Order: sequence, then C-alpha cells, then structure tokens
Amino acid sequence: MDMYYMEMALQLASRALGRTSPNPMVGAVLVRDGKVVGQGYHARAGAPHAEIMALKDAGDKAKRATLYVTLEPCCHFGRTGPCTEAVIAAGVKRVVVATTDPNPLVAGKGVKRLREAGLEVLSGILEDESLHLNEVFNKYITTKLPFVVAKAAMSLDGKIATRTGDSQWITGNKSLEQAHHLRDRYDSILVGIGTVLSDNPSLTTRLPGKEGRDPVRIILDSYARTPPQCKMLTQNSSAATYIIVSKHAQRESLKRLEAAGAHIVILNNDSDGIDVGELLRWLGEHQISSILVEGGSSIHGSFFARGIVDKVAWFVAPKILGGREAPGPVGGKGVEVLGNAVLLDRMQVSMCGWDMLIEGYIKKS
Repeated sequence: MDMYYMEMALQLASRALGRTSPNPMVGAVLVRDGKVVGQGYHARAGAPHAEIMALKDAGDKAKRATLYVTLEPCCHFGRTGPCTEAVIAAGVKRVVVATTDPNPLVAGKGVKRLREAGLEVLSGILEDESLHLNEVFNKYITTKLPFVVAKAAMSLDGKIATRTGDSQWITGNKSLEQAHHLRDRYDSILVGIGTVLSDNPSLTTRLPGKEGRDPVRIILDSYARTPPQCKMLTQNSSAATYIIVSKHAQRESLKRLEAAGAHIVILNNDSDGIDVGELLRWLGEHQISSILVEGGSSIHGSFFARGIVDKVAWFVAPKILGGREAPGPVGGKGVEVLGNAVLLDRMQVSMCGWDMLIEGYIKKS
C-alpha cells in the first residue's frame, strides 16, 4: 500500500512538469484509515509546497494520518516556511518519503526533525522513480549548473540535412509534436547562428489543443550576425531571447539587436566558438536549470567535446539521404579511437509515428 499511495503522489507531482524551476516537482497524499483524505502538489516556484496543499485539503482529517510525499519535507525558511513544522502541528503520525532532498539546506535534516518530534518516518519508497522525475533539480541544486539535453532529428543513415542543406522536415508530425513537448518541459532552448540563418526558427512551443510554455531562447552568435527581423525577435512570445556574443561582435550590430528586443550576453570564445562551459555557469547563476540543445551540428559538437551533455533525445526517421557532404548531428573533430566514444546508459526506445525516439543518459566515466 505504501507503494500504491507513493505512486499516486508521484503522479500528482508530474502535473507540474516544466513549471517548478528552479524548485523540484513534489506530490503529497494524506491517508487515514485506508482512505485518501488530502492531496496536493507544488505547482510553481513561490507557490505553497505539496505538503501544505495536502494538509489544507485534509483539514482536521490530517490528524493521525500517514503522509506520502515524493521528496523529503523541507525544514528551512525560503520563499515559504518549513513544511516539517506544518506536518508536526497537523498531528500527522507517520511520514513516507520517496527520497531525501539533495538540497544542502535539507539533505536529511527534514527526516531528522520529524523523527525528533516523534513521527514514524520511512524513506526510500519508489526512490528511483522520484529521482528520475526530478533529474533536472537534482543536478542543478548540487552543481548550480543546468541539466543539458541534446536533441536531434536525423535520417536512418545519420544525416540532419541533404548535401544542399534541405532539412525540413526529416521526421514526421508525431516526432515534431514530441519535440514540442520537450520544449514545454525545459527552461531554455539553444541553437547556433547557422540554424538561425538557414531556418529562421521560432523556437516556441506549439502543442495541439494545449497552451504550451515557451522556453527561454538562446542563440550562440559570436559576431552578432542574427537578423533583427528574425522570427525569434518579432513573434509574439512572453519568453526572452538571449543572444550570446563574443567581445569581437560589432557594437552597432549589438545596438540593433537590443533595439529589436534581444538580451545581449557577452562571453568568452574558445576554439569552437562561444565557451559553452562558461555559458552553463552563466545560465546556472540566472536560475535557468535546464537547456534543450537543438543544434546544429557544430553546436552539438561543442557540447559533446566539453563533456557537458547529460541526456540525449534522438529522433530517427526511416529515410536514407546519403552523400558524403550531407551533415550529421554532431560536428567538430570527434573522437580518434572507438574507446573514447560517448556511451549511453539507461536507454529507452519509443515510436513516434514511423520514427523512432532514442533517449538515453551519457555514461559518466
């Protein structure tokens, strides 16, 4: 039964997918005498925590109940008060936790406080599922760096465009829809200037029958070549567009882009262009906890070369393009020997119409 109610709490938590950054997704269920008497989830940063929502839903029925919560209750003051004290005050007798909070401000202290107050606490129920749900938060809170997902769409023979540059669309409508679900999930989306000049993308979230959330748009553009009239700067979107340039960018170009609504960030260059390691540090400092890297080829090459990709989402269409000059999804120098190849772990393969979606995590050495 503990697993049953924890699964319910995890489902509640997932309702806020992509909406709680830089906070975790958390769900809570209160059960007394075999009946659910309260439930809630954390909807967004600054909103009441899941435990508080569940306690409010239960009212007096929370007394002597068991609380199932997907993350260890907090015991510190942040935007809201400590959940441990609210749980204790409500008379809850037992707390079941999926996993402890990796936040150094909590990290076992919440469980300790509950036990000191005389509550029975059980931890580790559906822990793997909880860790997976909050993979973005878990990295960000411990490293202050965003979670990086590399996304690509390619043919069966590994091409992202023909030799003439024709790339729209390699994959089908189901893959495109799934790609927009990814945009809705992550804080930001990144492309290089080559993609801007060749495709003029919107980088918005467009989901059928659902109002998606546009991610923050990021363009890597060392020399500020982005056209001020491009879609990302002229479309109707509440999300900001950041153009990352180097010190070599012309001042007049920067002024035109700022006048068009772009936010200019000047970072250092390395041998591959903008220093993407410095970019990640900048994003982390500005509480952008996740980034979807959509390419193109040279951009993916830079991220993989630096070893800063956490996860891949690779769409593969049942098409063969051929051609030595047709680009692949990952540019740059690549590895020299097979022993240095980037390996994937915990892979999942699913179908998107006729296409395949291959997802996996970068195996860390």
